[in-house]
Amino acid sequence: MPKDQHNICHSKTFETLYQTYAKDIRCFIYYKTQDVDKAEDILQEAFIKLWDNCSKVNYEKAKSYLYTVATNTFLNTIKHEKVVRNHQLNNVSHQTNESPEFIMLEKEFMDKLQRTIDSLPEKQKEVFLLNRIEKKKYKEISDLLGISVKAVEKRMHSALLVIREHIGNV
Repeated sequence: MPKDQHNICHSKTFETLYQTYAKDIRCFIYYKTQDVDKAEDILQEAFIKLWDNCSKVNYEKAKSYLYTVATNTFLNTIKHEKVVRNHQLNNVSHQTNESPEFIMLEKEFMDKLQRTIDSLPEKQKEVFLLNRIEKKKYKEISDLLGISVKAVEKRMHSALLVIREHIGNV
């Protein structure tokens, strides 16, 4: 072969390399991706990199270079897809349809509610938390605390009055 034909930067030489190796590389990548479009994209990427580096790649090493670039591009695609998938999975749990204003108001309300509950007298707070948070019935609370059901009702009523006064109907 004349010297010009060993120069990958020469368009005829590049075209010959494409005709010689494109089909095999496409099949090689298709085997890995099972996706015709991805295989074609990776093939094109490999030849673009070969063209961009034509002056640095030895003609005898062109085939090896193309397969290496194609394999690395495939692996990078897989890595990228994994990152995207993980990002989507993580964001699904954090997404909300609520507006930022609603979220802020909700947080302010929850803070105010918590402060109000914390300010309740200890006996009222205890009954309120057992009923509303732990979902215990008045009878269970009375047995647990050793007081009458009427006393539980009175403490709960008093706690709700204080909460409604500070926050409104809950």
